Amino acid sequence: MTGSWGVEALDLDAYLARVEQPAAPPTAEALAALHEAHVRTIPFENVDPARGLRPSLDLEAIAAKLVGRRRGGYCFEHGLLFAAALERLGYDVSRRAARVQPHHNGPRTHMNLVVTVDGTEHLADVGFGAGVLRPMPLEDGTVVDQAGWEHRLVRDGRTWTLEKATSDGWEPLHAFDDQPQRLIDYEVYNHYTATHPDSPFTGKLVVMRLDHGLSRKLIGTTLVVERPDGSQEATPVADVAEALRSLDVDLTEDELADLQAPSP
Repeated sequence: MTGSWGVEALDLDAYLARVEQPAAPPTAEALAALHEAHVRTIPFENVDPARGLRPSLDLEAIAAKLVGRRRGGYCFEHGLLFAAALERLGYDVSRRAARVQPHHNGPRTHMNLVVTVDGTEHLADVGFGAGVLRPMPLEDGTVVDQAGWEHRLVRDGRTWTLEKATSDGWEPLHAFDDQPQRLIDYEVYNHYTATHPDSPFTGKLVVMRLDHGLSRKLIGTTLVVERPDGSQEATPVADVAEALRSLDVDLTEDELADLQAPSP
């Protein structure tokens, strides 16, 4: 049922214009194109939690921010927006929740999607820190190149784990099962993620952008550039506003002032 998610409130034409994609019938190829366009266009950013605000999960508010304001957001905002667009386009979408860093007992604080198209289930993960560029067939052992970094899905009973290839082997990123979520579930996860002192998104700016062969991350006042060959550059940022603009995040003066205000 789509009614409980309020997907009819989404201006689909405005969303498609934002990511510069045409409306197309549901196919695996169209899903991949839309997924990549979303990740490359709409930034992953936690400006609101870093300012002490809990992002709204109301679809109209999300669209006003990520589409109308041309801002970004974090996983719940990306996931709810992308799911609504997919359902408006005729895709079969199941909203899920993942446990981040499951090998370190991380909490279940990530939203991802399982999308069925052409008879195959796919993991769609537009809000995972801009780390997943294209959807992945939900098949045990499937490996997909994500902008130069290999990612793998492995299954253990009902649990799927997304892994990333590193010099030390496969690193578990998050794990999820086949339990569909409700909006109230994400409200609970969102409250923790945006307000708890142990959350990585409170009190520190996090912005991530991904393109082919290039990952850029602004963590606090440090810009980290990574490439698939393992090379990495970390540069202190003197002008946060300029660094944000370079990552396609353009804030108001009040938002910038909140970010740069000293912690109480």
